[in-house]
Amino acid sequence: MPEPIRLAKRVAAMTQCSRREAEMYIEGGWVRVDGVTVEEPQFKVADQLVEIDTQAKLEPAEPATLVLNKPAGLGVEQARALISAESHSEDDASGVRMLRRHFARLESPLPMPDSASGLMVFTQDWRVRRRLEDDIDRIEQEVIVEVAGTLAPDGLALLCHGLRFNNYALPPIKVSWQNENHLRFALKRIAPDMLGPMCQAVGLRVVSIRRIRVGRIPMSRLQPGQWRYLLASDRF
Repeated sequence: MPEPIRLAKRVAAMTQCSRREAEMYIEGGWVRVDGVTVEEPQFKVADQLVEIDTQAKLEPAEPATLVLNKPAGLGVEQARALISAESHSEDDASGVRMLRRHFARLESPLPMPDSASGLMVFTQDWRVRRRLEDDIDRIEQEVIVEVAGTLAPDGLALLCHGLRFNNYALPPIKVSWQNENHLRFALKRIAPDMLGPMCQAVGLRVVSIRRIRVGRIPMSRLQPGQWRYLLASDRF
């Protein structure tokens, strides 16, 4: 049996390309070892069959951004653990090729209460993280809140504008009834974890919270526990 060598070295010899170009082929998910895709250039091979996809493109692997429909009751780490090849939505129309490397070093820069469900953003892209962190006050979040209790007189108007907490007047938002026990909130400059105290202030008790949109990104048909990619051209 020949001495094991790095997969990148084998691919470079096969394609007569540089070591860095070989690493790009591998990291892009274009290389198979005995029929199994391997994305690690340092993977050691000896006499295994190494194949390069005929559709292979020599381009760097871009950082991934994706959205997950988080079930209620999960924290960030538990939600991140749901992201896998098995939970990838069949309705994903992004055209992004799924790579295992997309599941590593995912950050969630947009706060969401553990008790809430709905749209949650995860990203490897520092530009997306910075956009969500720096411009959060300008990004509208749409949230459906199931409530119980009796709304106080002028309660809906107060939810839209007029409530104060810790001597701070909350900014105006859009609130409307979706049906007899669900309110629709369109929020800017108010975090979703404020919805409980806001509803309590007007005589309502929050039963559940579900975020269905962040900026221009809707949840659409994404099922609970499933995720899909966002494109670099998608804008919040």
